[in-house]
Amino acid sequence: MSAPQILTELEPDALAETLAGLGAKPFHARQNYGWIYRRGVADLARMTDLSRNLRAKLERTFAIPTPAVTTRSESADGTVKFLLRLGDGREVESVFIPDTPAMTFCVSTQAGCAMRCGFCLTGRMGLLRNLTAGEIAAQVRVMAHDLDLANRRFNIVLMGMGEPLHNYDETMKALRILAAECGLAVGPRRVTLSTVGVLPALERLAKEPVMPNLAVSLHATTEELRDRLVPVSRKYGLADLIAACRRFPLARRDRITFEYVLLRDVNDGVADARRLANLLRGIRSKVNVIPLNEAPGIPYRRPSDAQVDRFARTLAERHVTVSVRKSRGRDIRAACGQLIVEGARQAPGQRAAALLGEGSRPASRVRHAPSATSSPASVSLAAVIRTRTRSFSGPSSGTRTRR
Repeated sequence: MSAPQILTELEPDALAETLAGLGAKPFHARQNYGWIYRRGVADLARMTDLSRNLRAKLERTFAIPTPAVTTRSESADGTVKFLLRLGDGREVESVFIPDTPAMTFCVSTQAGCAMRCGFCLTGRMGLLRNLTAGEIAAQVRVMAHDLDLANRRFNIVLMGMGEPLHNYDETMKALRILAAECGLAVGPRRVTLSTVGVLPALERLAKEPVMPNLAVSLHATTEELRDRLVPVSRKYGLADLIAACRRFPLARRDRITFEYVLLRDVNDGVADARRLANLLRGIRSKVNVIPLNEAPGIPYRRPSDAQVDRFARTLAERHVTVSVRKSRGRDIRAACGQLIVEGARQAPGQRAAALLGEGSRPASRVRHAPSATSSPASVSLAAVIRTRTRSFSGPSSGTRTRR
């Protein structure tokens, strides 16, 4: 007997086509999606608006795996971190961030990460494996129903474990699954994809008919420093990344967000801010400044509030739209750069160098279940900065389609 097909790996049209082979109608696929994503039901026998005969066929044909909540940790600020166990025993962390304009789920796209950014705990795990589209979407499904938010409006940020563009096909498929009107209906305007800049995949993204919002993890203004902080930059350099961002198609009101983690006495000086403003000139963009969330094993330190304020003011004085990200969930290690599954490590020899390859440029309540992360919504600076900040209206390079 063949293994059952994973129903949650199918987009609505593919599911409808598969169900047709069982004698079902197209609307049955929409009903399945409604049960799974809107109602949170993963038991085919409980989908009672389907005929008993069809349910029996579905049970023989499909499985609907759902990640198990291993640990649910709640911060004093309301942030909730979920440790989720996948079907093969691998675990990933996902985060719910409240009090944003529409509430936010921070989702992982890989177990571990190959990028090994110097200020991020996830990179210390190495890349264990890519997640499937169904596993990526399932994180949202599990969190939304755990928190009774499936019928509420929320945002999604792909800023959890992993580099989304290093798992391009499954990530994009997951976004299509999440956008399905018969399911959670989370359209691309409510999704932000954060990348360190895997350029071939970024160029693929630029050609997609429907795209999420783009955030680029920059963190440095010189090739030398970025090579040190973000090792993938040794292959896909800073100059090439900025050039790709200049070419990236944006709709009239859209901007690219450049994320910049501030490290004390490393990249937080006035000269760094001035170079950043010059680097982004001509790109419709905004800068999200992220004071480092310190963690054991990370060799960098968080700047003082005065240093953060000085950096942001310098950008604002140069007409760069800037915000400082409010860290959420630091007391439960749920803030930006703090996600890690303890004890999970990549096998020896599987290093980021494998990704870089040849051609690189020279050189506090915890509940154990019975069975991002910093907030992507940024808080404004002092009023003096708000009044001196405006959008940089650079030239658009085409248009991007929204839904």
